[in-house]
Amino acid sequence: MLNIGLNSKIQLNLFFNRNQFANMIKPLLKYFNIFFIILFISCADDQVKDEIKQIDVDLEVKRFDRAFAEAKPKDLPKLKSEYPFLFPTQFHDSIWIAKMKDTLQMEIQEEVFKVFPDFEKQEQEMELFYKHLKYYFPEFNIPTVVTLAEEVDYKNKVILANDYLLLSLDNYLGKEHRFYEGIYTYVAELQDKEFLLADIAETYAREVNHKKQGRDFLATMIYYGKTRYIMQELSPFLEPHLHLHYTAEELDWAQRNETQIWEYFVEKDLLYSTDQNLNDRFINLGPYSKFYLELDSESPPRLGQYIGLRIVQDFMQKNPNVDFEELLKLKEENVFKQSAYKPGK
Repeated sequence: MLNIGLNSKIQLNLFFNRNQFANMIKPLLKYFNIFFIILFISCADDQVKDEIKQIDVDLEVKRFDRAFAEAKPKDLPKLKSEYPFLFPTQFHDSIWIAKMKDTLQMEIQEEVFKVFPDFEKQEQEMELFYKHLKYYFPEFNIPTVVTLAEEVDYKNKVILANDYLLLSLDNYLGKEHRFYEGIYTYVAELQDKEFLLADIAETYAREVNHKKQGRDFLATMIYYGKTRYIMQELSPFLEPHLHLHYTAEELDWAQRNETQIWEYFVEKDLLYSTDQNLNDRFINLGPYSKFYLELDSESPPRLGQYIGLRIVQDFMQKNPNVDFEELLKLKEENVFKQSAYKPGK
């Protein structure tokens, strides 16, 4: 609600003085301008949403994990014919037959089926995601999605290869799953199906945002901020914390402490530093961000990416006519200057 704050003691005849009236109306006009800008953006957003909903997406999801689990050795030729890209020719059929009978492989398949007895919800989310992708990046083809049950290679959860998107469902069984014992806790936190769509969105965001122009810490933050912003726009139906691969509590911590985080970066002269250690402290995945303070263990990791996202969000809010192609080409320093970023807003 707007709070104009007119003094109740102002006399009525004040309004008949042209100069005084002009001085008083300026703040009102400012608020009305802001109101109409917001109204315009809101109407434009509604139009975009309608256009996106109307995009036709023919998404095919193939549960190879189920097909392999249910297959017998005699079914191997059929599997190889349907999924030739999953059966490298240098491996003899005996390797795949042995894998079918392997007790660990069977256990992995069983656990995946418990968490994903069907794939309906995920398929609906992916279809909506691909509608957004085709709207903003029409050059992308819609791939065939193939689900796998492998051996918990958490560094390769999602692989985009030619016309296929490979999803290793063994990486989304829940952070407490016994398969993840021995994995760092901060990695296991992300081994949950709620992050599946966010991982897909990040895969595509990295595809389009593959060139970082600056070398300093500020440029790195904004580079990752662009990636997170694209993820946000490609999957606006997800909870906001998922766009940062955070828990809801981690995002809340970042939001409550945003001003202090920014002040620390400024006071320590980190923004234009090219010290690569800053990546490990504030950009890369880890147990927490490293301010070298007692509060470190309370903080979420990758707070540099969070600040980068906030800068890009402010830039896009002030420049609603800038499209993704323009955003990606803009130098990080220009994005920062034009964002007029103020933490905590």
